[in-house]
Amino acid sequence: MNKSRPKYLDLTRIKLPVPGLVSILHRISGFGLFLFLPLLLWLLQSSLASPDSYVRYRDAIAQPLMKLILIGLLWAFLHHLFAGLRFLMLDMHYGTSLAAARSSSRAVLGIGIVLTIVLGVFLW
Repeated sequence: MNKSRPKYLDLTRIKLPVPGLVSILHRISGFGLFLFLPLLLWLLQSSLASPDSYVRYRDAIAQPLMKLILIGLLWAFLHHLFAGLRFLMLDMHYGTSLAAARSSSRAVLGIGIVLTIVLGVFLW
């Protein structure tokens, strides 16, 4: 029983299926939301504490780097939301066929990107 297994696996050459990509991005977006939770809480606190802190909040939001971070967090939230809903549907055994899983994965990616662009325009 001599099986020829690869000794070196080049991960950059492996084509990941769309449902696998959605799954990995779901984990990454959840981690990103968790990582930036203190920033989001600080922004919420500074927008509500006093009129002076609201002015500091507006100054912080006006920075281009902060806007890019918020757009990235917006994508992370939207992707995590829609991928989570997709996974809930899969747990209830809806859309478990290969074609349905692929189309729902494409829908999650597309809706997340389109809504991020639309809401990002309003944010900028």
